[in-house]
Amino acid sequence: MAKGKDARVTVILECTSCVRNGVNVKKVSRGISRYITQKNRHNTPNRLELRKFCPYCYKHIIHGEIKK
Repeated sequence: MAKGKDARVTVILECTSCVRNGVNVKKVSRGISRYITQKNRHNTPNRLELRKFCPYCYKHIIHGEIKK
C-alpha cells in the first residue's frame, strides 16, 4: 500500500523581477516567466528559489516558488 503523502511534489517557479516590476511596463503585452519542477518535501520544507533564465528580462533571475 502507498503512503498518504508523497515526498515528491510538483512546484511552479515564477520570475521575481517580472512580478515586482509589473507585467505591462512598456505598454507591451509581456508575460511572466514560469518553470515547473519537482522538489522533495522532506529535504526542502521551505520555499524553493532557483536562478533560472527569464526570456522576458533577457537575463538569469531568481525564480521563487508560488502556490498553485
